[in-house]
Amino acid sequence: MKPAWVDFHFDVMCPWAYQTSKWIREAAVQRDLVVRWRFFSLEEINHQEGKKHPWERDWSYGWSMLRVAALLRRRPAPLGNEAVDRFYRVTGRMLHEDGVKVHSPDGVAAALTEMGEDPALVGRALDDPTTHTDVRDDHERVVALGGYGVPTLVFGPTVLFGPVVTPAPTGAAAGRLWDLVAGWGEFPHLYELRRPKTPVDWAHIQASFSPYLNARDWQTVQNPVA
Repeated sequence: MKPAWVDFHFDVMCPWAYQTSKWIREAAVQRDLVVRWRFFSLEEINHQEGKKHPWERDWSYGWSMLRVAALLRRRPAPLGNEAVDRFYRVTGRMLHEDGVKVHSPDGVAAALTEMGEDPALVGRALDDPTTHTDVRDDHERVVALGGYGVPTLVFGPTVLFGPVVTPAPTGAAAGRLWDLVAGWGEFPHLYELRRPKTPVDWAHIQASFSPYLNARDWQTVQNPVA
């Protein structure tokens, strides 16, 4: 039986997750799939000993943005999930396509304004310590399932990292890719399938991610995984 729903764990900061989010929305239309938007913190998974955790900072790029999304998600179903979807669409586009430094309180306020939401939601989310809990609960849940980065998909007993693709497939191609991804669940001990990246691939990726690379205010840190 094909999955009827998928939990999509994301961090707004990740350019790969953003491309995959564009694909999963297309796949959802093609395959009558419900996407449930869940959180993941790259800052926490790559935390270095001796430095502050993201919840110990007044503002921490991805984590704090997810706290605003967490406040939006508290609306009655399905409105909360739909609000997170819109938030990710807008903030993701601003960072990864427009090259806007959305990862600040003012940047998030501008995104909320574009959505037709009250920009004061940023302050409300930061003043509410339980938004830390909401983000941490999603993050720890998927890490306990073996998650180590984004995008991570959870459907039924299946937990998968990826697909890692740019640009995002659209239309019928998005549906076909979902069929392949969902089919992975038939093989519980199939752990990895990977295409090596050539210099041509790296040039393609560089061009695809150039808005994000120009807008970011950090260097990527990634801890090794097993």
